[in-house]
Amino acid sequence: MSESHGAAKAGAFTHEKIETNNWLMIVLILLVVAVGGLIEIVPLFFQRSLTQPVEGLKPYTALQQAGRDIYVREGCYNCHSQMIRPFRAETLRYGHYSVAGEFVYDRPFQWGSKRTGPDLHRVGGKYSDDWHRLHLNNPRDLVPESNMPAYPWLAQNKVDAATMPAKLRALRTLGAPYTDAEVNGAAEAVAGKSELDALVAYLQVLGTSVK
Repeated sequence: MSESHGAAKAGAFTHEKIETNNWLMIVLILLVVAVGGLIEIVPLFFQRSLTQPVEGLKPYTALQQAGRDIYVREGCYNCHSQMIRPFRAETLRYGHYSVAGEFVYDRPFQWGSKRTGPDLHRVGGKYSDDWHRLHLNNPRDLVPESNMPAYPWLAQNKVDAATMPAKLRALRTLGAPYTDAEVNGAAEAVAGKSELDALVAYLQVLGTSVK
């Protein structure tokens, strides 16, 4: 009886020690979170559906990649998601749900559920280039109730062609299958193009790898 009482007392003392020692508590919490995170995340690296591109997926062209950089720079992701969830209400409105294999070349991907504006994942080919140009120049010309800001400067700014080879080269080291010809020709591919041209090119390819 005395032994079990002593063990209980020792256990209570250990529990009390953890709760009253801030640094010990912090270390133990970090350890638990780290182990739990590894258990959840590490197996994902070995799931083919999450690490392999969908059939027919190609890395962005130099112009599309420039457009993606502009998309990120202008904060478009603050209002538009690029993730269609596998729910009927989502797929009826936006199309086939998003799959990880569509984004293996994106660094970083633009998933999210923010819906101030419509989801853009399947916007590619939905509207003409001219529609996108008008919409980006002044959204209210096409959608009077829109609260999206206008981006008239995109038509005036030119893509920085000199930086594109280095960007594609960096993406290739991360797994994007760019050829030497694509990397070396990246500057020429965007030469003279406006930022509006680039952003429209990016929007027009979104979601086109899965029908």
